[in-house]
Amino acid sequence: MALRELVERAAKGDQEAFASLVQVSSGRLYAVAYRILRDPYLAEDALQQTLITIWNELPRLRDPDRFEAWTYRVIVRASTAEAKRSKRAATSLRLLPDDADRATGPDEFGAVAERDRLDRAFKRLTADQRAVLVMQHYLGLTPVDMAEVLGIPVGTVGSRLHYATRALRAALEADERTTSSEERSA
Repeated sequence: MALRELVERAAKGDQEAFASLVQVSSGRLYAVAYRILRDPYLAEDALQQTLITIWNELPRLRDPDRFEAWTYRVIVRASTAEAKRSKRAATSLRLLPDDADRATGPDEFGAVAERDRLDRAFKRLTADQRAVLVMQHYLGLTPVDMAEVLGIPVGTVGSRLHYATRALRAALEADERTTSSEERSA
């Protein structure tokens, strides 16, 4: 059954169609939440809230063909709200399938170390900064699409991307300085 048909049926209250939508969408939505929150439990909470919102708001979705973009908006908002509710730092590391696939090869330890370094720097960013970077680099959205998902002007998206990239670069450089000074003192 086509996605559009599932969306239309679920919007009319068909629980079986909604269950199929959840099965099709929950993996990618969880991945977005995890990449923003960097904590599997918070990502699960954001996903749960997102699914509740989708069920409640689906009848008001005007264009079923925009379902995927709309769900990105819902998960990003739920993730940033979850990050604001929970100020605790994520302490667990969980490799997602995409990440695990990249770690295989001749320099597996180097790839793991680089991913760990990037993860530490990413955790230093605000949830809003992580959200725009995830939408650009993981989801491959354009600034226009990101503006639609976030409900903000395209110029604001550009500004957020600029400052998020700058903050990530600064965090990576700070991590590099810390690592270098630890190596010198050892």
